[in-house]
Amino acid sequence: MNVRRRRISGIAVTAATALGLGALSACSSDSSAAGTAGNTDKFDVVASFYPMEYLAEQIGGDHVNVTTLTEPGQEPHDLELSARQTAQMGEADAVLYLKSLQPAVDEAIAQSDVKTKIDTATLTKLEDHGNVEHDHGGEGHAEDEHAEEEHSEGGEHALDPHVWLDPVKYAEIAQGVAESFEKADPDHADDYRKNAEALAKKLGGLDTAFKNGLAKTDTKVFFTNHAAFGYLAERYGLTQEAINGLDPESEPSPARIKELQQEAKADGVTTVFYETLVSDKTAKTLAKDAGLKTDVLDPLEGITDKSKGEDYVGVMEANLKALENALGAK
Repeated sequence: MNVRRRRISGIAVTAATALGLGALSACSSDSSAAGTAGNTDKFDVVASFYPMEYLAEQIGGDHVNVTTLTEPGQEPHDLELSARQTAQMGEADAVLYLKSLQPAVDEAIAQSDVKTKIDTATLTKLEDHGNVEHDHGGEGHAEDEHAEEEHSEGGEHALDPHVWLDPVKYAEIAQGVAESFEKADPDHADDYRKNAEALAKKLGGLDTAFKNGLAKTDTKVFFTNHAAFGYLAERYGLTQEAINGLDPESEPSPARIKELQQEAKADGVTTVFYETLVSDKTAKTLAKDAGLKTDVLDPLEGITDKSKGEDYVGVMEANLKALENALGAK
């Protein structure tokens, strides 16, 4: 669909020419097929990581060609973009991302002349979920309608970017993405609207399942490897205690480990959750020392063969079951 030739940085052009720009491949809206990022007969969307890719595929349907910058199994927070990926972005009709989660992506998009840049952090209200370490570039969004950039002192009290783990907020974002697609590709606006409505129903069903499943539990406290579940916890009346902060690779202090061991006894915590894309070493050490079980709570930053579900809804349903088991749901 992209008939406009856009400027691309010199290094990106050189690299793309050497590699063969027409052969750029990544996940398309059919995840088993390779697709090019631009110049197809469809609405070409580059998504920064899986939750953005899922929205683009669900809302865009047959009218979009979706590529993703973060490959399956790749930890998205530390993503570094290749020159090829930068060129790929420059050829797209739209780019869909969540500012502050991936600093390298933010920088590349700021320098790109893609006409439609959809920052999903502006489509809902980001929140501060406490005094947690945040190493995603130390940047967040002010909570006004313009989502002005702010810098947090020492990375503390940064706004939490993991908003897709709350189905209600994710649905808000989906509505905003649909409106952006309708504006950028008006020929297919009706289909984008219908697809967004269908997605809203799926997410509404997921919200209802979480509300009902977690309404009555033995405890409301859960331990997790990194602080990705603040929005989910707030939505369903739970308390997340993270071993690490928002950065999944940071190491907790001995004092933090001792504090969690004491809290596990006080609050009846049974399980330490870890995730599929980062090391489970710290979680398993804490669990062993405190006599707790371990299980997976997936922050849905990517889908892999290890994921307990084939897509966003499937993995969220698996997360619900894991929480019901750990919290002693009635």
